[in-house]
Amino acid sequence: MLMEKFRWLRGFLVGTSVALLLLLLRESQPVEALYGPSSDVLLLTPSTFKSKVLNSDGIVLVEFFAPWCGHCQALTPIWEKTAAILKGFVTVAALDADAHKSLAQEYGIQGFPTIKVFTPGKPPIAYQGARDPKPIAEFAIQQLKTIVKDRLNGKTGSNKKSSSSSSSSSVELTSNNFDDIVLKSKDPWLVEFYAPWCGHCKKLGPEWKKAANNLKGKVNMGQVNCDSEKSLMSRFNVQGFPTILVFGSDKESPVPYEGARTASAIESFALEQLETNVSPPEVVELTSQDVLETKCASSAICFVSFLPDILDTRAEGRNSYLEQLMSVAEKFKRSPYSYVWAAAGKQPALERAVGVGGYGYPAFIALNIKKGVYAPLRSAFELEHLVDFVKDAGRGGKGNLPLVSVPVLEKTEPWDGKDGEILEEDEFSLDELMGNEDDDKKEDL
Repeated sequence: MLMEKFRWLRGFLVGTSVALLLLLLRESQPVEALYGPSSDVLLLTPSTFKSKVLNSDGIVLVEFFAPWCGHCQALTPIWEKTAAILKGFVTVAALDADAHKSLAQEYGIQGFPTIKVFTPGKPPIAYQGARDPKPIAEFAIQQLKTIVKDRLNGKTGSNKKSSSSSSSSSVELTSNNFDDIVLKSKDPWLVEFYAPWCGHCKKLGPEWKKAANNLKGKVNMGQVNCDSEKSLMSRFNVQGFPTILVFGSDKESPVPYEGARTASAIESFALEQLETNVSPPEVVELTSQDVLETKCASSAICFVSFLPDILDTRAEGRNSYLEQLMSVAEKFKRSPYSYVWAAAGKQPALERAVGVGGYGYPAFIALNIKKGVYAPLRSAFELEHLVDFVKDAGRGGKGNLPLVSVPVLEKTEPWDGKDGEILEEDEFSLDELMGNEDDDKKEDL
């Protein structure tokens, strides 16, 4: 009996030890990386990040990922294909942000995967486009073209930024100038609310100064001394120091900045805000040759609408068409396009040049004055079709027709926003007309 218990205990201990050993081995295994050593994707570490990314003379696309993230795993084959397409032109890299949290935090990474674009001499920006090889590669090539253009113009870039400037580009804001400078501005503002005695504020100081100097001319930054500007502190409900508020399109409702308090993270966030707060282009009425040259001659594509006569649609109908055009402009606000319109028959020379007139209003055309071509919308004047047409025109378009010459526009009065008026002719009496004829006959007699 005793021997049986001993054998059972020995078997239990051996089995338990083996199970525990297997568990420990499994727990000690490293999480499988998404990119192996044979991959075209450059796998980064904190020790290689500076040399391969920050000190690079070319474009570097960096994916910040976590191995356990499902979206990151789905992006892996796409990122691999992108790296193969751009090989030799643009570096495509990846950083395990889960393993290197401090470096990821420095660049404001708050979700996975996040793609940042590092360009020499500029702060990194987040890539917000579709996660497919073609749009990613096209975006990278566009950044590459910008570098080439800058170098042709004698501009050189370097990611080694100096913060030694004694002056800061951050504006000192007070209750006397805050509304005029910040709230009345059409551009986004980043504002730091600080106290001179605050240790965290002192630590942020050089980073804020560096970011402001690097963003000069691009994004506005300012600071408020809350010791002397308690009214502003109370007005915007500042509870602690430092507090960074973002005054975007809705200036009366600023939102707090929650990212890392480093120059690079602040710069990256600020540029994203700049992209988000881009104002859409105006939809301008063609009332003269000057408008055509100002709005269309310098644009990559000028989209021209010919709207029905005001008597056919009244103000409500015309405004409905203009709202559709403004929706299109909003959707493509980051594209170098312009949008103009003319009422039916107001610009006959332009109508003849692009085959519009007499019927078929509203009409919509894509006009490229530089290339001397145009293309008409051949489907219904509806938002869905307008958007598809603009997309197609941006890719090169189909069925372009030659523009023989740039027509001379007539100078017209802009639409006053009101319904049209029917001009009444002078009334006459039929009896009077007939009476006159009778009188003439009597005289003949």
